[in-house]
Amino acid sequence: MAEYAGLSLLQVRELDYVQYLTWRRDAYIYRLSQTEAGQEYLDNAWRMEQTEPDREALRRKLRKEG
Repeated sequence: MAEYAGLSLLQVRELDYVQYLTWRRDAYIYRLSQTEAGQEYLDNAWRMEQTEPDREALRRKLRKEG
């Protein structure tokens, strides 16, 4: 996280907890996005978080198959 944020370890230690967690999350996502497997993981994680169906995508898919 320190490398991602461009901070020294001492500066990271001085961050408030919420800021630290936010940057840690962002650094993790950034690292995953660098590889194909990581991108697939992120895509799947995003898909699993969705609570509403993508109706337009479903309509397009059904038109192609029908």
